[in-house]
Amino acid sequence: MFKIIHAQFLAPGIKRFVIEAPRIARKQKPGQFVILRIYEEGERIPVTIENSDPVKGTINIVVQSAGKTTHLLNMLETGDSILDVVGPLGKPSEIRNFGTVVVVGGGVGTAMAYPTAAALKDAGNRVISIVGARNKELVILEKEMRAVSDALLITTDDGSYADKGFVTDKLRQLIENGTRIDLVVAVGPIVMMKAVSALTRKENIHTVVSLNPIMIDGTGMCGGCRVLIDGKSEFACVDGPEFDAHKVNFEVLVQRNAMYRDSERQSMEEFQAREQSASVEPMSRKIGETWGTPSGHATQGEQR
Repeated sequence: MFKIIHAQFLAPGIKRFVIEAPRIARKQKPGQFVILRIYEEGERIPVTIENSDPVKGTINIVVQSAGKTTHLLNMLETGDSILDVVGPLGKPSEIRNFGTVVVVGGGVGTAMAYPTAAALKDAGNRVISIVGARNKELVILEKEMRAVSDALLITTDDGSYADKGFVTDKLRQLIENGTRIDLVVAVGPIVMMKAVSALTRKENIHTVVSLNPIMIDGTGMCGGCRVLIDGKSEFACVDGPEFDAHKVNFEVLVQRNAMYRDSERQSMEEFQAREQSASVEPMSRKIGETWGTPSGHATQGEQR
C-alpha cells in the first residue's frame, strides 16, 4: 500500500498526488514514470513522475480524468492509499548542456515536461518553455515552469488566457525570429507532438518526444507499448518513453492507441451508471466497496 500524503486539484479534472514511495523517490530521474493499480481487479496505468523528494520519501504525479481508472484515481483524497505503485520505469531523459532548449508541454503533458525542463536548466542550458492548454482553467504548473525557464510562452486554444493559438505557433515564431534552437523536447497529445515534429523536421532541429502508448507491465514483456521507430519495433516502457521525434511513426501510434477505444467507452459508461446508483458517501469508501477492496485497506481508498 502507498499512502497519499496530499491530493489537490490543479485544474478541472487534473489532480496532483504526493505519494509516500521512498524507494522510488531515491532512484527517480527526469523522464521516468510509474505504473499503478488502484484496486485488486483494476487495470495498470502508466503515470509520469512530476517530481520527487528523496528526503521525505515522496513522489508527485499529476493525473487527468479521462477513462474509468483515472476517474477512480482522482476520487481518492489525502490519507487514502493506492494498492500498487511500481517504478521508476523507463529510461531517464538525456540531460546535458545542449545550448538552447525549447521545452513544449501540451495539456497535462506539462507535468511530464517540467522535471526535464528543470534538469536541463540545472545542466546550464538556456530553457525556453512553451505551455499550451485548451483554456485558462486547464493551464497547469505555470509558476513551476516559469521558475525553471529563461522564458515562458503560454497559449490557449480559445484565447481565454495569454495568447490564442497552439504551441506550434509559438515555436514557429521562435524559428522565424532567428532564435538558435539546439533541441526541442515535446510532451503532450499525439497530435501536438506530431505537429511539433513536422515543424522541426523542416528546420533540421533535433527533437525528442515522450510517448505514452497503451502499457501493461512496464518491463517489455507484454508488447502492448510497441512503437515503430525508424521502421523498427521498440517498446516505450524499456526503450523509451523518449524517442527521436523524426523517427516516430505517429500514424501507427495513433492506430495502436485506438485499439481498445470501444472497450474503454463501454467501461466508462458502466462506471458512470454505477456511480449514479451508488449512495452518497466518501468517494474512497465507494471505490473499495463498489470496485473492489485493495488488500489490507478495507474502508479506505487505494494507494501506491
